[in-house]
Amino acid sequence: MTTAETPAPAPVAMPRIGDPAPEFTAVTTRGEINFPADYAGKWVILFSHPADFTPVCTSEFMTFAAMQQEFADYNTELIGLSVDGLYSHIAWLRTIKEKIRFRDMENVEVTFPLIEDITMEVARKYGMIMPGEDSTKAVRAVFFIDPQGVIRAIIYYPLSLGRNFDELLRVTKALQAADHFGVATPADWRPGEPVIVPTASSYDTAEERMAGADGVKCEDWFFCTKDIPADEVESAIRRKD
Repeated sequence: MTTAETPAPAPVAMPRIGDPAPEFTAVTTRGEINFPADYAGKWVILFSHPADFTPVCTSEFMTFAAMQQEFADYNTELIGLSVDGLYSHIAWLRTIKEKIRFRDMENVEVTFPLIEDITMEVARKYGMIMPGEDSTKAVRAVFFIDPQGVIRAIIYYPLSLGRNFDELLRVTKALQAADHFGVATPADWRPGEPVIVPTASSYDTAEERMAGADGVKCEDWFFCTKDIPADEVESAIRRKD
């Protein structure tokens, strides 16, 4: 309930796919960041979690930390956020490293930044606070942001549901492959599987594709695929050190 002394925060439009990522400056467990300027030229997964010292979040942070190098191999940085304070973040991450075992993971050190957002300013900018779920905790939001600072995909999970990390890595690869090769990716696509070529823009092009031109295979004029070997995809999207 709000009063004249404590007005409700002004409504903020949720960012959408194709929008520039909302800018912010924040304190994190790895120092201050200016986003997205500090990450120009990199893909970013910006994700929120409800609270420190909670079991689902702990399992997720351990998994993200264990996969951090896999994401880095695809020029992708990780940034976490919750509405807890910096000292709570630090204590929780130390506890994870010193005490928690999950599946085959233990002694896990979280080295990517975790944003302090006790004012909920960043969480509100990104639509991470959903009052129907919880008015004081961020839901499990995931934003995929490209090297130009544009939001390319968004996934939301409720508080009770841990994320699928294989899917997060798959989305990372698929977005980059689609950009590089100028294609779309079908359901459940993974590198090495056929990709979908753009729909023919003319009758002649459709006829050529139906005849198998340029290695294109068509089920019908609007549904055409081509093969790109997994090693070619990986070579195109993996970071070159």
